[in-house]
Amino acid sequence: MIILAVESSCDETAVALVRDGRTVLSDAIASQIDMHTIYGGVVPEIASRKHLEAITVMADQALAQAGLRRGDIDAVACTYAPGLIGAVLVGVNFAKSVAAGLGVPLIPVHHIRGHIAANYITHPDLEPPFLCLCVSGGNTMLVDVKDYTHMELLGATRDDAAGECFDKVARVLGIGYPGGGPMDRLARGGDDKKYRLPRSKVDDAPLDMSFSGLKTAALNLLHNAQQKEEELDLPSFAASFGAAVSDELVPRVIEAAKLTGYGKVAAAGGVSANSRIRRDLERACEREGLRLYLPQLKLCGDNGAMIGCQAYYEYLAGNTADHSLNGFASRDIGQENWK
Repeated sequence: MIILAVESSCDETAVALVRDGRTVLSDAIASQIDMHTIYGGVVPEIASRKHLEAITVMADQALAQAGLRRGDIDAVACTYAPGLIGAVLVGVNFAKSVAAGLGVPLIPVHHIRGHIAANYITHPDLEPPFLCLCVSGGNTMLVDVKDYTHMELLGATRDDAAGECFDKVARVLGIGYPGGGPMDRLARGGDDKKYRLPRSKVDDAPLDMSFSGLKTAALNLLHNAQQKEEELDLPSFAASFGAAVSDELVPRVIEAAKLTGYGKVAAAGGVSANSRIRRDLERACEREGLRLYLPQLKLCGDNGAMIGCQAYYEYLAGNTADHSLNGFASRDIGQENWK
């Protein structure tokens, strides 16, 4: 089964062709990062307009890369939630029109489920159940992946996402957007114990997280140094910040893994590309006898391939939509009804 998959939830316009959920035939991506960098973050109105300009071009490019024709498409999938609503609607409406024109099924996919599915592409042997850490600019959560389409949220951030914190700190430092990559590179060779930054704890929910205190402490440290004209050891600051984020995530991953008892842990989302977090996860899982699955770096960010992969399993489970499908800015990952 060949699925044309569309992803447009934020600032990448991506269209992919995926066969039977695991084989990526093509994955065309148009990034808007250069445009949003000058604003220090994604401007929703600009993102939506750029999706409109790029989406048809990306679909044609994906078909050309795969050497396929429109008639070879068996179904069309799209991210329908969560994300910037204007951006999501561009992809949803494009997918609906293509599905209607070709007379093929329309498959709605939850964006975070798509990120989880990126691991199926990297690791063909991976099957549910397993625990997944989903960590990106908009989401930070621990998900019990009971089956391909049956998932339960075990813990999440109470405020800021981990990736958002990287972005805000990087913006103050003036090292680029999105901030995860520049912060990771800046941290190389730094002393991760030089600057003391807070780690949070949610008393009534041990698997929940909070990053607002860490973000505030880091920004205050930077602003105070600027006001006093003090020079910071920036590699050590970035390393200390990365260690604090990892210390929020990794122990909770291990605790949740013990709770589920699956013996398998995966990570997903843009922040799962962070070298410190990957290294700490590897060490912790090895220590606890857990098998760890990490997506290829190129599949950590938003892409159409992950949507096409998850769409295949949604289709097998009967989760298709009619042409009243709408987009949503937020949606529980465990909600199986698209309406």
